Amino acid sequence: MSEITNTHTGDLSLSLAKRFGPWIFLALGLLVLPFIFSSNISVYTMNLMGIFIIFALSYNMLLGQGGMLSFGHAVYFGLGGFMSVHFMNYVEAEIVSLPVFVLPIFGGIIGLVFALIIGSFSTRRSGTVFAMISLGIGELIASCSLIFVAFFGGEEGVTGDRTMGPVVMGVDFAQDIEVYYLIAVWAFITIALMYLFSRTPMGRMANAVRDNDERSEFIGYSQRRVRLISFCASGFFAGIAGGLFAINFEIVTEENLNALTSGVVLLMTYIGGVGFFIGPIVGAVVFTLLQTLLSNYTEIWQLYVGVLFVLTVMYVPQGLTGILAMHGPAYKMKRLSVLFVPYIRMGIPTFTMLAGISGFLEIIHHVRSAAVGETSMSLLGIEFNSHSVMPWVIVVTLGVVGGYISRTQLPQMRDAWETANAPLDSKEGASS
Repeated sequence: MSEITNTHTGDLSLSLAKRFGPWIFLALGLLVLPFIFSSNISVYTMNLMGIFIIFALSYNMLLGQGGMLSFGHAVYFGLGGFMSVHFMNYVEAEIVSLPVFVLPIFGGIIGLVFALIIGSFSTRRSGTVFAMISLGIGELIASCSLIFVAFFGGEEGVTGDRTMGPVVMGVDFAQDIEVYYLIAVWAFITIALMYLFSRTPMGRMANAVRDNDERSEFIGYSQRRVRLISFCASGFFAGIAGGLFAINFEIVTEENLNALTSGVVLLMTYIGGVGFFIGPIVGAVVFTLLQTLLSNYTEIWQLYVGVLFVLTVMYVPQGLTGILAMHGPAYKMKRLSVLFVPYIRMGIPTFTMLAGISGFLEIIHHVRSAAVGETSMSLLGIEFNSHSVMPWVIVVTLGVVGGYISRTQLPQMRDAWETANAPLDSKEGASS
């Protein structure tokens, strides 16, 4: 009897660890990150990551879970930011008395209200028609932001002061680290809520409508109602992200709700992987790192991000998270070691080729954009004359030779991949 009890207790503990372990790990990670990365630029980057993670996950509720490709999702992000910064000013003017940490709720509410209004007619259609409606709505709201100056502030936007709110437990949000923990708490709550939504019957039906809307109608579910509920939930969480953006930067402008911001969230979600819940999180982290770190070293960082997006859509539509998931079968069969050497042999020349291509682009950019008579440039700390022949020869050689060697290694890597993912035979199955 005791053995049965111990076994049951052990299984229960294992089940609880599997269910709550990732969330505990996430909470601890958010708690200790500022102690590991304590510089001002690190805190700024982590604040931006938290905002973009919520924004990208809200977009994935449309695209990944509901199959709704939207080109105007920044509308709800921007409106949430404008509403939150206005409430920030109301607090400063003593019209209302609210702590700063509740302001994102008002951003979420206005995002929900506008999502309900826009979704009431846009979700009647799907596919290309829905995408075009979202694009039109996005451009309409962006234009209105320059017309209705009283609310949107025109080209200058609306500013606020987050330190004017009531002080709660000695926190006035004057320091970026205090804003980080505010964003971290909201990020944890919203990530958990969006994950729970994906596990509800409503979330499952959104997946069903995405995969086959006609069959969903046959079993008694209204595809329009399912899309509308997902649309409204997505707008609510996007508005919360916009509210956090307003608190972090204390300014919201037309750029926060135009097509560029909608393109950015689409890019983040696709790079991370739309088929996985964690995909937009990975995409938001990668994009933020590229934006904040890569921009310190090159002026054409957006070109690299665009190329990464195009390559992802063309060759790895499942995103970076999908690449990791592809290695799941090999990991379960304990064959990842088979891929190690082929990856090294393929990775080194590929990295060499990419270095040559990026060097070529950097030199071209310097030649075209540098001032007249300025021929000296620096690349990875190396000073050289961009108008001389040798740098061109080096980068072209790196690109051509690296590309040729990579192509020669491709068959071996394919063979290794097939070997690593081949079905287990009876002997391997017995040993494993």
